[in-house]
Amino acid sequence: MFYRETGQYKTSYAADMAVFPILQDRIGVGLMLLVAAVGIPLFATLFPATGNFFLQVIMIPFLIFALAAIGLNILTGYTGLISLGTGAFMGVGAFACYKLTTIFPGVNIIVWILASGFFSCAVGVVFGLPSLRIKGFYLAVATLAAQFFLQWCFVRVPWLFNYNASGAIEVPERTLFGVALTGANATAMTRYFVVLAIVVGLTWIASNLIHGRIGRSWMAVRDMDIAAQLMGIKLLPAKLLAFAVSSFYCGVAGAMMVFFWYATGAEPEVFSIRQSFFILSMIIIGGLGSLIGSYFGAALIYIMPILLGWLADVSGLPIGAATIEHLRVMLTGVLIIFFLIVEPHGLARLWQIGKQKLRIWPFPY
Repeated sequence: MFYRETGQYKTSYAADMAVFPILQDRIGVGLMLLVAAVGIPLFATLFPATGNFFLQVIMIPFLIFALAAIGLNILTGYTGLISLGTGAFMGVGAFACYKLTTIFPGVNIIVWILASGFFSCAVGVVFGLPSLRIKGFYLAVATLAAQFFLQWCFVRVPWLFNYNASGAIEVPERTLFGVALTGANATAMTRYFVVLAIVVGLTWIASNLIHGRIGRSWMAVRDMDIAAQLMGIKLLPAKLLAFAVSSFYCGVAGAMMVFFWYATGAEPEVFSIRQSFFILSMIIIGGLGSLIGSYFGAALIYIMPILLGWLADVSGLPIGAATIEHLRVMLTGVLIIFFLIVEPHGLARLWQIGKQKLRIWPFPY
């Protein structure tokens, strides 16, 4: 078999602790990036009708949801702090980006997309302060209160949406070197490249955080916070940093959702409690405490209704969009129960087991 460590010797501690210690893993990641950056755009160029639909309806929202799932996974999967306010923190990023780009229209929109994450980060730290005193169910209730409060602000504070009669975020057209990045004239290809670059870059940063001192302190707090405190880890800074980083990622994902997926605008209901549970189901099924699990969960949960609709069209069954949505909710619940019972670590664990079996095949595992 080609998936072997034989002959790959480690000569330093850094090489032994690398994120991808096996050459085949590094090649695999490189191939996936090559497909994402070259293969998919080439397909969209050769087949414009199908390709634009694939980019706009599947790839762009998949990458955005994967980034939001990474943000929640940092807090819940790696630090062990339950949050039900992901949708609200995404909304903070979206409304912050909207206000920044209307107040300072001359600044590039990508700068405000990333800057909006810091506003979400500040709000996340405020609502993360109770995490030192409470945990588990009570912390979930506290973040749920943040969800309802922020959602109320999105609807009832007209300054946030510039006093628009519709109460929605209206996406203005912004360009870079004469190329439209947002608005009705921005192509799906352009928006896809921007989203892909931001998501890949933030995933790389998250991976470095998790595999370093900060990530080890988060996992120590998750496993046993009292033991972590006895070892010298300060609980409040560690937990607040987890809330800050998680909210930053969610805020950037929320801003990209409005400006790069919803091409013209979005209603405040997009960031409801339903969105929070939607992201939470992704990390439960994909795998808590796993970056690749965030991608697996986002792919399965988001693409499932699209696949169901395609199967209904191919088979000729008269299944409406509402029925497909009900099926998605039902299947999501079944999958959550299945993975909690059979494999609590989700699809990421199944992926690890499969790779381990390949490494020692044909010997028993």
